[in-house]
Amino acid sequence: MAVDPSLLTWLLDSDPALRWQVERDLAGAPRDTWEATRSSLATEGFAARLLALQDADGQWAGGAFFPRDFDFHGPEAADGAGQPWTATTWTLNSLRDWGLDAAVLAGTAELLAANSRWEYDDLPYWGGEVDCCINAYTLANGAWLGADVSGIAQWFLDHRMADGGWNCEWVEGSNRSSFHSTLNALKGLLDYEAATGGTSRLRAARRAGEEYLLQRRLLRTLSTGEIVGPWVTRFAYPFRSFYSALNATDYFRAAALHDGAAPDPRLAEAIETVRAARRPDGTWLQERRHPGRVWFEVDVAPGEPSKWLTFFGARVLDWWDGANGHVRPR
Repeated sequence: MAVDPSLLTWLLDSDPALRWQVERDLAGAPRDTWEATRSSLATEGFAARLLALQDADGQWAGGAFFPRDFDFHGPEAADGAGQPWTATTWTLNSLRDWGLDAAVLAGTAELLAANSRWEYDDLPYWGGEVDCCINAYTLANGAWLGADVSGIAQWFLDHRMADGGWNCEWVEGSNRSSFHSTLNALKGLLDYEAATGGTSRLRAARRAGEEYLLQRRLLRTLSTGEIVGPWVTRFAYPFRSFYSALNATDYFRAAALHDGAAPDPRLAEAIETVRAARRPDGTWLQERRHPGRVWFEVDVAPGEPSKWLTFFGARVLDWWDGANGHVRPR
């Protein structure tokens, strides 16, 4: 899919965290061009602003997953109030996803090992905890920053469900996988594998988790064939922990490129769901903001054209169409 020149110009007029990815993946810019933009993350824009907010002990907002001042019994903890997105794990997720060079955070892994504990049972930061989404983020962030997170990698082998995926509610007795949890686990495993080489057992677990989603066409329950939930077709950036067809197809693009594999044809319906959300001008709309405390907003308000979502949507379609043409779901 060729990106319209005016749309490409609009996308390039963005924060360096997005611009370097547009240059590399949509504009076909020379490597030295997008690498120069990427290197500016440490001193310009969103990433630089987050770096300036790091605490002396290596954390952000004084906590591992929640800010130090979070009141677990107050209004911010009520249903619908939203997860705060300012603490260490969420901030590292953003910096890693945006492509910040880990060298900029030299020493952070050691500081977190010494100073950061999970709000759950006061467990050490790089050991992970019981939530598979949290462990997935920590696996990816640890591999990025050079921490030893091999114990968390083993945790994913030990806690995979019989149906192939994962569920953060396993501690509550759930024995069926979740779309949300499985996608987050897959992202963490892929990042760990890319950074460390992984193991044959971890690759097998990743592919089993992918098969869980592919059997369901990334959209539907296996038992009834119905759409698993309205959130599947609701696109919002940042993705955070939430599942959507766009978030999932973006993962499968990354996994296929990592594996040197062609797109799986079972992605077709999810791809067409992404395509159907594109407006005539080539943009995708921000459909919501996930509630919760943030350091600052990095995308537009709901109802406005989102450069981030437009980038992800255009990139997924470019990958799919380049391999398959306009394949329609069976």
